[in-house]
Amino acid sequence: MLLPYLHKDLIEAGCDEAGRGCLAGAVYAAAVILPPGFQNEMLNDSKKLTEKQRYELRTVIEKEATAWAVGVVTPEEIDKINILNASFLAMHRAVSQLQVTPQHLLIDGNRFNPYPGIPHTTIVKGDGKYLSIAAASILAKTYRDDYMNRLHEEYPMYDWKGNKGYPTKKHRAAIAAYGTTPYHRMSFNLLGDGQLSLDFGSVEK
Repeated sequence: MLLPYLHKDLIEAGCDEAGRGCLAGAVYAAAVILPPGFQNEMLNDSKKLTEKQRYELRTVIEKEATAWAVGVVTPEEIDKINILNASFLAMHRAVSQLQVTPQHLLIDGNRFNPYPGIPHTTIVKGDGKYLSIAAASILAKTYRDDYMNRLHEEYPMYDWKGNKGYPTKKHRAAIAAYGTTPYHRMSFNLLGDGQLSLDFGSVEK
């Protein structure tokens, strides 16, 4: 079982992101405040769950959480501020939308840009240690998957429904063949060959 809290007497929000290592699409983050005594034996790091389990748990989290929210940072913003800062900004946007103001933030990872007025603790692999971070990882992952599935309908040649924007062989081969889309992160090494960006024009839909 994952831990219910770090500070028992504080309102804690767990925060996590999804899509940091992708070549395309926005980065998503979620913040979740779970009620005291919340328990769910299936709840775990989203990467350790099946897609079906993640969506089942999303329904439970949204119904039972004291508060939850999702923050998004676009590919254009990622290219301007870099993916690390974009991940932190997505978490900030999620926290700012919470209907209940947390007194402490539990952040998955080892770095974070402090959120104004709310202390935080960074926890490496926190999504496998704390319930609220695991819940946030599930919301961030499933909402981002929904988004990438929608983008797949626009640009099916990149197989985003299958790879969700991550750098698979098929994804990179499609970039080489068809060029980039408005959703690709142009500051990333899209072809995996040391070349940062491409000279292709945008793909016609």
